[in-house]
Amino acid sequence: MVRGSLSRRHVESQLTPAHRFTLDYLGTPHELADYVTTFYHFRCDDARIDDIQPAAVGHLTLFPRGEGHMCRPDGGADPSHEVNLLTPFAVAAHFSMAGPFHAIGAALTPLGWAALTGLDAKVHANRLYDAGDWLDADLVRRGRALCQDYREGRADAGACAAALGALILAAVTPITPGHRRLIAATSNWLASALVPDLDRLYATSGYSQRQTQRLVERYFGLAPVAVRRKYRALRAATLLSLPDLSDEYEAQIAEAFYDQPHMIREIRLFVGRTPTHLGEADSPFLNEMLDARNMRELNGDGGGF
Repeated sequence: MVRGSLSRRHVESQLTPAHRFTLDYLGTPHELADYVTTFYHFRCDDARIDDIQPAAVGHLTLFPRGEGHMCRPDGGADPSHEVNLLTPFAVAAHFSMAGPFHAIGAALTPLGWAALTGLDAKVHANRLYDAGDWLDADLVRRGRALCQDYREGRADAGACAAALGALILAAVTPITPGHRRLIAATSNWLASALVPDLDRLYATSGYSQRQTQRLVERYFGLAPVAVRRKYRALRAATLLSLPDLSDEYEAQIAEAFYDQPHMIREIRLFVGRTPTHLGEADSPFLNEMLDARNMRELNGDGGGF
């Protein structure tokens, strides 16, 4: 995220127009459903691409075309690579790429992030990593080969996504059964309401309150109170981006925040846009990332975004 409200407003005004983007969802095989919410193919052939990544779960993604950077909350920036690990983000982040920019990736559930990387989501939050620094060398080598195959026309996005899925499935390692149940309990808790009761989480997690707090930080990147706050904003933004907002949903959103300025501040922090801009055509990447297909974690299936 860029620092300062002036810079943030400037970023909002400079985003790449919607008609320049294409984003296709490629589906998730059944055997990967616990680990991946969706595979996607993103492309824009402009010379420069600017948009916003909302606070989200981690991604393993190939950048066969284009290079650039992702802004960090501390004011720094991480460069892109051919095979990238986008770690779970606690706040929205601006990204800028020199195009043409094409990406083929997998949005990972909290379970998928842990099983693939073994990395603590809190310790490693808000980063765009070179996957070669953290994952098996053969996986990264094959990921780079997929990028070359895509550039040279030997593999389309669907074939690359299928191959990436096979690499993920081969690389994931088992998670402690109790921790796996805690991840599912936390996902179900987040799905239960815009502002779910903390006692319900502690009653269903299978661990003490202190252990639950520590494990939720490890797998979701934030403590229970903070992760509830993050998903309240993401879920509210998803509802507000709908073309027709029902009276029921409008009432739920109104009850979830102290007042309208509070809602605006929270959505801006976690989504990167004000409610008046949600659903508008000038931020296609943001709108797609807020699509219900990327909100599986809030549908109570325990899987993730």
